[in-house]
Amino acid sequence: MKNYGEEMKYQRLKHNLTLRELEKQTGISNSTLSRWENGKVLPNIDFCVKLADFYGITLDELIGRDNA
Repeated sequence: MKNYGEEMKYQRLKHNLTLRELEKQTGISNSTLSRWENGKVLPNIDFCVKLADFYGITLDELIGRDNA
């Protein structure tokens, strides 16, 4: 399993988004997104669902959980 923050950042960069752009599109503050990506705070499951839906991926993909 990868670090959830690193995976969240990977997904954001994969979609060519800055923290501010992601904030505008999801309504989640860029400071909150940054704290998640840096592993300082665990995101609430509701926000994880929102981000996974936004990116069109599963929750497992969002947090870097693999099936190994």
